[in-house]
Order: sequence, then C-alpha cells, then structure tokens
Amino acid sequence: MVTKQLLKGLPEDADLRRADSLAREIFSDVANKWAFLIIEALGERTLRFSELRNEVEGISHKMLTQNLRMLEHNGLVDRTVHPTVPPRVEYTLTEPGRGLRATVDAMCGWTHQYLGHIEEARRRSGT
Repeated sequence: MVTKQLLKGLPEDADLRRADSLAREIFSDVANKWAFLIIEALGERTLRFSELRNEVEGISHKMLTQNLRMLEHNGLVDRTVHPTVPPRVEYTLTEPGRGLRATVDAMCGWTHQYLGHIEEARRRSGT
C-alpha cells in the first residue's frame, strides 16, 4: 500500500508493514454503509445517540451502538458523557474522523460524477 513517494519525510524507524496492516484493519471496519452514514451525519456537529439514530435512517439501536464503539475504538469519534440524570452522551468526529469524512465526501462526488457511466455499465452487464 505504501509507495516510495509517500515514504519521504517518515522517520527511519517507521514500521511501514504495521502502518499497512493498520490501514487494512481500519478500512475493513469503516467500509460499511452504517459507518459512512454515521460519519456523514456527524459532520461538523455534536449529536446525542437519539439524534444520530434519527439522522441515520433505518439503523437499529444495536447497529448504531456497534458502529459508534468501532469508530471510537479507531479514534474517529469522541464520546462525551455528561454527569447528569439521566446521563447525556454526545458524539463528535475527531480530527482524523473529519479527515475521513472528507474522503467519504470525495467518494460521493466521484459517484455523482460517474453515475451515468456506472448505470450504463450495469445495464449492459444485466445486473
């Protein structure tokens, strides 16, 4: 995954195999529709669990919980618990999460740009 061009400026002791392995793990985790939709829903905002569930149409309580835990585990989402009764829990994207959101937005832009081409190819293939 790492090209020689990307190696410039890295410390001599950088563990590039570990970086590649970590990238594959994160891609595997976030490459699902729910994670992308959660990232998009959060955007630049801070939302409570119920607000997120309302924003991400069709997601179950269980899937939202699992994906938020995964995103938090990977450092893409911050979870803040406010000591109130009942506790108020809020979620926001971290800096890496906002960077990933920019990538997701670029992928959506690519889809919009090539939508006609993709649809035509699918029609030709019969799927």
